[in-house]
Amino acid sequence: MKTDRLIAIIMILLKCERISATRLADIFEVSPRTIYRDVESISFAGVPIITYPGSNGGIAIEEKYKIEKGFFSNADISTLLMGLGSVSTTMSDKEVVGTLAKVRHLIPENQQKDIDLKSNQISIDLTPWAGNKDLQKNLEHIKKGLDQSRILTFSYVGKGGHETKRQVEPYQLVLKEKSWYLQGYCIQKHDFRVFKVLRMTHLALEKTIFDPRPFKPKILSGADWIEKRLITIKLKCHVSIKELIIERCGDEHITPYGEDSFLVNFPFADDELGYRLLMSFGDKCECIEPTHIREKLKDRIKGMMNIYQLK
Repeated sequence: MKTDRLIAIIMILLKCERISATRLADIFEVSPRTIYRDVESISFAGVPIITYPGSNGGIAIEEKYKIEKGFFSNADISTLLMGLGSVSTTMSDKEVVGTLAKVRHLIPENQQKDIDLKSNQISIDLTPWAGNKDLQKNLEHIKKGLDQSRILTFSYVGKGGHETKRQVEPYQLVLKEKSWYLQGYCIQKHDFRVFKVLRMTHLALEKTIFDPRPFKPKILSGADWIEKRLITIKLKCHVSIKELIIERCGDEHITPYGEDSFLVNFPFADDELGYRLLMSFGDKCECIEPTHIREKLKDRIKGMMNIYQLK
């Protein structure tokens, strides 16, 4: 991913007197044009970059800006390693191994064991237990599109199962809760849109390179659409699903009810996804109120029974 490549480039520049864009492009398997864009981003971030023209030229960081290994504390390096270890679960090995090696170069030999121990105390594994086998491949295509400013094409399954063909300029890949989202400019809609990666099929990377537009990421807080639709309903639940309920609303709205049940004031959206969630709890959950939500649930359960009843 671009952020990790920028960190790795800075590490290389701190270590080397100077290095050519071509050499950096070979290391990270991208084009020299991508390296120049990365160097420009690093410069905008405040790192004093110097470029030297000519056959013996290259890219460097001002000597007075360079730091000694002791500049980073053990805690700093452990944090860097933990962060890189977490993104490695969704990135190919070749993208991470080099970066990890460069960060480890900052570790004094006599502190290697202690830092390895601390960096392994917290592990963030973003891979699913099971699921869409195309997800990893699609993420790789999207990352290449982001790195190389290339258009992506895919079929997108929207609400109601309706499928549309899309051409999109990719700008940002976001991990929100348990799902990946792509923020990009949709050529068909002439506007920036957010796409859930798991809803993409037949994703392909075109050869067409686009000139990036001014882009301001949308904040995926849900405050502008989820919170406005939420109502509070009362559920009676079996203790066996307590952890699932706590994941959704915490434990402050839960009160014990009998020996093996509890009541909960549950935030609920009166839409298809909301009812799917309630029905996923099966017979371990009963909607007590309001009445109209309870009746809608009964209608859906009857509809399911009609499918399975013998004719």
